[in-house]
This record gives sequence, structure tokens and C-alpha cells, in this order.
Amino acid sequence: MKWKKMLAMALGVCLSAGILAGCGSNSAGQGNGGKVLTIGDTTFNSSNEEPDVNPHNAYAGWACIRYGIGETLIKYADNMEIQPWLATKWENVDARTWKFTLRDDVNFSSGRKLDAAAVKQCFEHLIANNKRAAQDLQIDSMEAQGQELTIRTKEPKPALLNYLGDPYACIVDVDAGFDKGLAAGTGPYIAVDMKTDDHLTLKKNENYWGGTPKLDKITIRTITDGNTLANALQSGEVQAAYGMAYESYPLFRNEQYNISQISTSRCFFGKMNFAPESICADPAVRKAISMGIDKENFVDKLLEGNGFPANGVFPAGPAFGGDKVKAEKFDPEGAKQVLEAAGWVDSDGDGIREKNGRKLVIKWLTYPSRQELPLLAESVQATLKDIGMQVEVNNTADNNQVVKDSQAWDVYAMANVQAPTGDPEYWFTVFATSTATKNQGKYQSARLDTLENQLSREFDPAKRAQLALQMQQVVLDDHAFVFCSFLKMSMISKANVKNYTSHACDYYQVTADLDVE
Repeated sequence: MKWKKMLAMALGVCLSAGILAGCGSNSAGQGNGGKVLTIGDTTFNSSNEEPDVNPHNAYAGWACIRYGIGETLIKYADNMEIQPWLATKWENVDARTWKFTLRDDVNFSSGRKLDAAAVKQCFEHLIANNKRAAQDLQIDSMEAQGQELTIRTKEPKPALLNYLGDPYACIVDVDAGFDKGLAAGTGPYIAVDMKTDDHLTLKKNENYWGGTPKLDKITIRTITDGNTLANALQSGEVQAAYGMAYESYPLFRNEQYNISQISTSRCFFGKMNFAPESICADPAVRKAISMGIDKENFVDKLLEGNGFPANGVFPAGPAFGGDKVKAEKFDPEGAKQVLEAAGWVDSDGDGIREKNGRKLVIKWLTYPSRQELPLLAESVQATLKDIGMQVEVNNTADNNQVVKDSQAWDVYAMANVQAPTGDPEYWFTVFATSTATKNQGKYQSARLDTLENQLSREFDPAKRAQLALQMQQVVLDDHAFVFCSFLKMSMISKANVKNYTSHACDYYQVTADLDVE
């Protein structure tokens, strides 16, 4: 069937080309407005909690940092080591006090000078408007003197530096405001126009401290459909693409395109709903789901090798890597035995198990903007059916609203960068602890909370890693989450687009070096 899909794409390209010929090309290169580039992105949308580029709003910081609008005090190398960025150096004065020295040659795109007072104001606005940031940073007080900022936390925060590299910590000029979801940052490009779920327009920051950006104008187009994105790149309607469906990659493996790919901690995983009315409140059901997902087949066949099966929360490699914990293996026969022992049997012979008159139906919530999540749902639907479960898939862009209704879902499958700050604590405080900001399944574990309390105060990296391994094992033993695959993230562009490069943290897409020849 794949050849039919490729033919459909090719026909789409022809149609797109015809349309472009009639209305004028939007190709990259040198025009009346200088050098321009259009990037298609499947993920810049409200479904991904990126409705704008205000880093203090939901997860919009990802757009702010990806598109070269904002920058943070520190940044990450591809080995996830911390490097200076807007801060030139820092000192951990004591367990609760950090002192940062800022660059002295930086202005916001608004014209205001970057100094400690501006950063202090930015962080004050951030923690007042972003619950996740306030919980992560635990800032008690700040003192600004010239280019020196002192931060005092409410409690010891060993991972403070890591959190200050999170996209929400982009430094923006609060005095310039956030009109229409825009923000004035320090990056190589300035956001001048935006429409949620449609487009973002950027212009060169002529006064960028890091050198003159090579492009005059960049347009980010939200294109949530994978086939449409592939067609747009082939036709030249866009000249670079992020979030391309893996099944379209063969179209671009030739000398006309560049593909930049890197392994990341972005994971496809499902969170279980522990609400009493959810069928996943039954531990046997959660365990059977974990045993009934064929991760190897999903990666090999549906991701076409552009990833690797997941075991724990994190990929293999780091000291806290998922290769060092034990998770359920694909074992459909074992899953059947687990369900039988718990009283789930197929008494009417229709292939679906029942217990106390209730059918074993799993409401599987996911969303389309990550192109392979619907494919994961189809794979799970097939393998869980074999063990007597009926999976009803709700693949919707309205996922952020649906997940608020505990009766509307049993498993919520999503994509997430598990260690975007290079430290393991982030994931647990966002998804798994009792007070986690995105623990919509209401999972609670006193053991996990105790370990997190220890982790939050532990400065020794080796001990932090060991605590993170214990925490992973807790959530795996409780079958609170099922981790399916980690992804190789790719960015594809026309051959004449230079320096459009993937990074392990999945930030820093648009830089001053991005160019079109």
C-alpha cells in the first residue's frame, strides 16, 4: 500500500506546483525583500500547548527558543553538557544561593539593554504566570546589581542550572509586553506577526549580539498533516520541514535535500488513568497493557527504524538510563494469564473480555500533530485485541481539553522530550509525582514522592542518578506509564538551505547561521 501513498504524494506535489505557478512561487532565496525562508512545522500549534511565542505561556517557550526569538542564561551541547549563553559564568555560593554574571553586550529586540534587573523582572513574571516553572525553580528572592544576578531558592535546588536552560526560561523584555502572544527576546530573529495554528513571521535582528543573521525573513507555517508537509517541501512551498512523517523520508533521501538527524530523549509513551471510574484503575489491566504492546514491531515497521524501543523513562546511555531498570516485555500469552487471574474472561465468545458485566474496553486518547502517534494507536489496537481488549482510539487535536475529563480516557499516549534539561528530575515533577503539573491520571505513590524529595536536595550526580533509577522502577512496577519508543529527530531541508541542524535537546533550530544559498 505504500506505493499508493507515494503516488498520492506525487500527485499532490503536481497539484501544489500548479497552484504555485498560478499565484507566484514562495521559494527560498534572494528576492525583493532579501533572503527569505519558509519552514513547515507540524508541532507549532495549540494542540502541543504552543499557541504563541510567549515563553511564560504553557509550553510556548519551545517556539520562542526554537525559532531564534529568545535565549536562556545557559544552553546545552549535544552531549547535554551545560554551556554559557546569556550568562558568562555562575557560582553556587551555597545550597540555596546562586550568583550569575551576564553578558554586557546584549540588547533585547525592543532596544532595552540586558542587565540583571531585566532578567529578575523576567523571572518574576515567569513564576507568577507559569505553574510548572514556579514549581521547578522554587525561587525565594532575587537581587540585581548591574550585570550580576543573585538567586536564592526556597530550598536546595541542585538542578537549578538545568531548569534555567528550559525554554520557559527564555529571557524576554517584560516591559515590551506580550501583545498578540509575541515577545521581545535577545535572539537573532524578531517575531513581528503570528496567527495561532497558522503562521509566525520573523525578521532579522539587525543588532543581534551574536553576529548578523544571514536571512532577512523567515516564515514558520503550521502544517499538521504529514502528507501536506511532504507535498509542500517537494513543491517548494516550504524549503525546510520539522516533524515530517517517517514514511515520507524516502522521498527526501537524495541530493536535492539535506536530512539532519540525531537521537534524542523524545519518547512516545502512555500514561494510565487511575481515576476510580477508569478501567485502568485495575492493576491487572495496566500490567496487561504494558505486556501487550509490541514495541519492537512498532519501531521496525511503523517508525521504519527511526527510533529504538523504550524500556524506562529515559533512553539507554546516561547513568540514569532506562537500560538499567526492568520493564515488562512483549508477552501476549503472559498478559492473557494476568487478565484471567484477575477475573477478566471472554464469557460470550465475542473476543472481548468482561468482568462483573463490564467489557474490557480501553479509551485510548492521542493527537495527530506528532505524525506517528496515530500509528502507535493502530498498533496497540491490534496487539491488545489479541489478548481480549477492545481499544477505542480518540485521535484529536482537542486532546488538552479531553484529558481534563477523567471519564473520557483510560490511556493518554503522547510524545515528550524526557530529559530536555539533561537532568532526570524534570520528568518526574512534570508527570509522575503527586503534585506534578501534568499528572492528569492522578497517579500517587508515597514511595515516589519520598524519593523525589531526596532527589530535589541531592547535589551529587552519581547519587542523583541512583535515585532516578529507583524512581523509574517505582512507576514501572506500578504500571503507571508504558514507554514505547524513543525517536531519532530529523530536520529536512532543500539542499541549498544551510545549517538547519537537529540537536539532542530539540531546541535551537533557527540560528544566526541559518542560510540559503
